[in-house]
Formats: sequence, C-alpha cells, structure tokens
Amino acid sequence: MADRKIYFATDIHGSEVCLRKFLNAAKFYDCDTLIMGGDITGKMIVPIVDRGQGVHTATLYGRNLQVSGDGLAKLRKTIADAGYYAYETTPEEMDRFHADPGAVTELFGKLMHETLGRWLELAEERLAGTGIRCFFAPGNDDPVDADPVIAAHPRVECPELELCDLGPVTMASLGVVPTTPWNTERECTEDELAKQISEMLDPVPDGQPCILNLHCPPYASGLDDAPELDDTLKPVIRGGRPSIIPVGSHAVRDAIKRYQPVVGLHGHIHESRGAQKIGRTLCVNPGSDYSSGVLRGAVIDLAQDGTQGKVPDLPPTPGGLK
Repeated sequence: MADRKIYFATDIHGSEVCLRKFLNAAKFYDCDTLIMGGDITGKMIVPIVDRGQGVHTATLYGRNLQVSGDGLAKLRKTIADAGYYAYETTPEEMDRFHADPGAVTELFGKLMHETLGRWLELAEERLAGTGIRCFFAPGNDDPVDADPVIAAHPRVECPELELCDLGPVTMASLGVVPTTPWNTERECTEDELAKQISEMLDPVPDGQPCILNLHCPPYASGLDDAPELDDTLKPVIRGGRPSIIPVGSHAVRDAIKRYQPVVGLHGHIHESRGAQKIGRTLCVNPGSDYSSGVLRGAVIDLAQDGTQGKVPDLPPTPGGLK
C-alpha cells in the first residue's frame, strides 16, 4: 500500500491565477494528490462597458477604470485573477440588466458554468499523463448546480458527500456549513450537519484511517477566528478594537473527537490560517488571500499505514507557480 502526498488549498473564489497555481502545485511540491477544499467559484460579475471608439470602462474595487487597446485584455485578466467574472457589454444592455435582475442572475450562472468548464479542461491539460488525482470539493459559496458539472468531467473528481479511497486513507468530504448571515446554498443547522457527517463516516470500518475534508473548521480550534458581526453585518468594536470570536462548527469538532481522523482539512474562514491538534487529529486551515492572487496551501505527507508522516507544511506561494 503506497504512501500519499497531498497538496490542499481552499477558498479561491473564482481567482484564475490561484487556480493555475493550484494545478501546478503538485509538480512543484512533488505531490500525487490535489484537493481543492471548497468555495471554488466566483461571486460577482464585473461589466466592461464599450463606450465607443475603442474605449471601455469598468469599476473594480471601487475604482472607475478606463482602458483602450491592449488595456482591455489586461483588464479582463485583472478581473479574472481577482475572482470576478468579466463581461463585455454595452450601455444599452446595462440598462436592460438594471431593469431585469433575473437576467443578471441568468448571466451569472452562464459565466460561472463557462469558467468552471474551462478550468476543468485546463486541469485535464495540465495533469494529463501524470497520474495525479485532482479533487474539486464544493463549499457553501458554490452553487449546488456546479456539482454535476464537476462530477461529469473524467479528469477531476467531485467528492461531495462521498467516501473516496486514497490508498492508505479514506477521505470523507462535505461543503455544508452551519447557518451564516449570508444565506448561501449549502447551509444547515448544527444537528443536520452532525447527521450528514455521521451518515458518511459510520460505514467506514473500525481502524480504517481517514481524512475529513470538511469545509467548515471545528469550533474554537484557532482555525475559525473571525470578526464578530452585529445585526447589520458590521464588525463589533470592543475596547476600540474589532471583536474576534470563534465561528466554526460544534458538529465538526464533535465528529473529529469521535472519529479521530488522521487529518482534518478545513477552510471557510480566510483569516485563520494555521494547524491545530484536536486529540490525535491534526486540523489544517491554509487560509485564503485569493483577491491578491496569493494561493495559500498545505502539504500533507501520509505514511504507508495511513498515519501522518509529519506536521503539514503551510508554505507560502512560491514564485515559480503561475
């Protein structure tokens, strides 16, 4: 039974440059497995409006931009690398979008599916002939209808709510998180989350080493610290500073204590990059800085018996990844 070396990253939220770095990370770190832990797709469309005579305008990060000539291609790349969907349009079509929000929703779905499809083909191109396994595990910000797009691709695996054989270990994956203020598609109560985790893991034979690829980190683990928000979703200030509280899942923490997986792979909370032990389990959150084009990741070595070879590295993005 062979050992396994995993590169794990998460929460790239549509960033083109982070996706390309992720696909190249296996070769760079000599890994045989790539796992994207959720929140893969983008969140917003950035219109690029044709103003005539070769001039285009867009608004990005609150800045009004105007480009012409080669600047249009550079603008499209900047938008894609930041995790948004660039869409070239006209003032007349923008007026129609303002009058029909449903058309915007339809366009977003179209652009999301097109981008995801192109990424899957890029994975096929980059990983062909390597034997590297590649998983795109959805997170709470990923539309549910993205799953069949991933699952239908012959090269990339969608492990949502499934047990995957990774040689020395079994991996269980779930992108659902406890209820958030943003009402995303994959949310539920803590009790429902606990039930879904148990239904996945109870069939695993006793003594079989496993990995829990659960998008939400365990509660009060140091991997789930985030600003406390008030009823208007503004940060709570205490003593002149933002109040930081644990926002992870009790169900995930209880599952880790009960099943004691070799490793817990988590994301969701971008600012809580780190690795922490819960019992015998090493839990990892690589964090996320996707909007800056930085890919955060963790390298995890597993021995032939499925035990963790060493504490996972949380390396910075090397300059060689493109």
